[in-house]
Amino acid sequence: MCSIPTIRRSRWRVVALLISTGAVACGIIAIGGFCGYRVNVTPSEPLGLWRIIPLDRPVATGDLVFICPPETDEMRQARERGYLRRGLCADGYAPLVKTIVAVSGQQVEIGSSVKIDGRELANSRLVMTDGKGRPLVPFSGGIVPAGSVFLHSSFSGSWDSRYFGPIPASGILGLAQAVLTYAP
Repeated sequence: MCSIPTIRRSRWRVVALLISTGAVACGIIAIGGFCGYRVNVTPSEPLGLWRIIPLDRPVATGDLVFICPPETDEMRQARERGYLRRGLCADGYAPLVKTIVAVSGQQVEIGSSVKIDGRELANSRLVMTDGKGRPLVPFSGGIVPAGSVFLHSSFSGSWDSRYFGPIPASGILGLAQAVLTYAP
């Protein structure tokens, strides 16, 4: 009869435990995704567990939302650079968690920071390169088109409308509500 040495059995137990733990974690994340929960792993908003709350009214400035990014050249480049993760949105992206700072008809001016209808937006300084030194091209500014929103995160390294411009409000999944988060 062949016996597996004790050390080898211990390793298999550790491997089995890790696989089991990973499978349970993936299952919880998948079930949570179908129940309106999302895990945020980007610094744009606090890290952790968030919930999508259905929006039963028109969007307004100040709303913190989950929104699916549109399939545009800017979003494709963001995906290639690693700014966007894979997720459940129609184009395979993960939803963004951002604050709406301007809605249809509002004027956006881009300089060294962002101005909305002539008022400077707090924490909106632009940077010319990303964390790896690659150039960032700011949005040229203008009127937010009908059916679109301009998004912002106060995190200085955030990929938001400062760079990709307004996006369709039709991509909004709902309001973002923190459930269990950690802000470093």
